[in-house]
Amino acid sequence: MTQKDEQKQKSREAILQSAATFLRARGIQASSVADVMQGAGLTVGGFYNHFASKEELFATTIRAAASTMWRGLMATATGESPRERVVSVLSRYLSRTHRDGPESGCMLPNLAPEVARAGEPYRSVLEQELGGFVTALADLLEGDPARREKAAGLIALSYGALSLSRAVAGTPLSDEFLRAAKKLVQRSLADEHEQS
Repeated sequence: MTQKDEQKQKSREAILQSAATFLRARGIQASSVADVMQGAGLTVGGFYNHFASKEELFATTIRAAASTMWRGLMATATGESPRERVVSVLSRYLSRTHRDGPESGCMLPNLAPEVARAGEPYRSVLEQELGGFVTALADLLEGDPARREKAAGLIALSYGALSLSRAVAGTPLSDEFLRAAKKLVQRSLADEHEQS
């Protein structure tokens, strides 16, 4: 790789990092290419050397940020059983630290409603990433015939709890949402004889 190629790659990474920061803080509509480029320490004129449009930039950013967050979360899976590994991953997602760190955590609570309104190209990217999350979590539940359904339900539960918890952050209800969701995760993964 030439020095020019290396510099272009560094610039692209800076743009994606800046875009992720703006998407987490402001969302799609309230974030501009000018803001993103300024945040990356670059001029607006260089934007089109990296992306064809704002939509391409933000779709790429959503994909990269969601994938990075999920891979990092899955890397923390601990426990001897499939159940313990899934509980460890979702407990981390449903933690106060994650709730209180939206600037570096999951951007979906901020973006999902806007993606629903904006449609393409964001909807396809989000569907692909969420489908990957479901598959990865289902893979942890090896041997469970209902693993994909459980994984999809647990991700929906966790996303909803984190979203509501962030929306009412600083209140007792915020912590209550996190605690209740963690308990439901554990109950939904309990063995049949444990539920009787």
